[in-house]
Amino acid sequence: MGIDLALIWALIILFSIMMYVVMDGFDLGIGILYPFFADKDERDVMMNTVAPVWDGNETWLVLGGAGLMAAFPQAYAVVLSAFYLPLIFMLMGLIFRGVAFEFRFKAREHERHFWDKAFIGGSVAATFFQGVTLGAYIQGVPVAGRVYAGGPLDWISPFSIFTGAGLLVAYALLGSTWLIMKTDGDLQRRAYAITRKLVWLLLAVIAAISLWTPLQDAAIARRWFSLPNLYWFAPVPLLVLASAWLLHRSLRLRQQALPFIYTLALVFLGYSGLGISLWPHIIPPSVTIWQAASPPQSLGFTLVGALLIIPMILVYTGWAYYVFRGKVSHGEGYH
Repeated sequence: MGIDLALIWALIILFSIMMYVVMDGFDLGIGILYPFFADKDERDVMMNTVAPVWDGNETWLVLGGAGLMAAFPQAYAVVLSAFYLPLIFMLMGLIFRGVAFEFRFKAREHERHFWDKAFIGGSVAATFFQGVTLGAYIQGVPVAGRVYAGGPLDWISPFSIFTGAGLLVAYALLGSTWLIMKTDGDLQRRAYAITRKLVWLLLAVIAAISLWTPLQDAAIARRWFSLPNLYWFAPVPLLVLASAWLLHRSLRLRQQALPFIYTLALVFLGYSGLGISLWPHIIPPSVTIWQAASPPQSLGFTLVGALLIIPMILVYTGWAYYVFRGKVSHGEGYH
């Protein structure tokens, strides 16, 4: 039996997207939380916590997109055709946020508010349209003759708008727990207070999407609630409840690193639930990863390059986070 190259590439892309959600999620969350911290010094500290690593975090988004194009060209063509508008809006948000990173500290005092607004707007737009795209993707993409068969605005629906808002909550929670871990003093105390409210909001979002998704798609309902699948997948919602309880406990005990770790666990479990619902379709509800895959020769050739690049990215990322592992204080930077 040969190696399933399509499956390997699907796992690489899933891993890349998960790494992007985790790593870029908290720095997008910082921008979403900016309106709740009006003090200039606090905003300086918040941006300094992510300034050394934010651009490297987006490497995973590039890797996931390039991998999709190389390994699953049909999926790449269909997904971009279906979601080109929200993806363009997302990229515009990322551009505004990136420019704000570079120019905010160089701006004159009376101009800084403009870059603060660009940072907030870019972070909110990028996150919201990522969530909208995800929601529309879960609902399914019509395909006829290997090409997209829907309209330019089919991605707009109550469910996709809700997932966009839900992702704002998830990234904001990642951002607030990151601030708990990386700051101290009044800023950290306010981050604790915000985090307690965001946990409840995220649990409500998870519950709503967990109910809404199987109600609108009978195939997903069968996947989760038929036997013996119900027994196999039951640990996922149980682990969500356990992670939420541990997160609340860590906040009550004023722990600093564990809230971020438990939030990562919640995000990972939500991502796992998505994978369970859609597997093995790369273009839901009809096209599997094997149907959309490139020829084996192309998959093998590109896999060699991926196996060389991914360890380099992991080493660079790990080193960057190790170097800037301390807390950030105003006027002192990392310490």
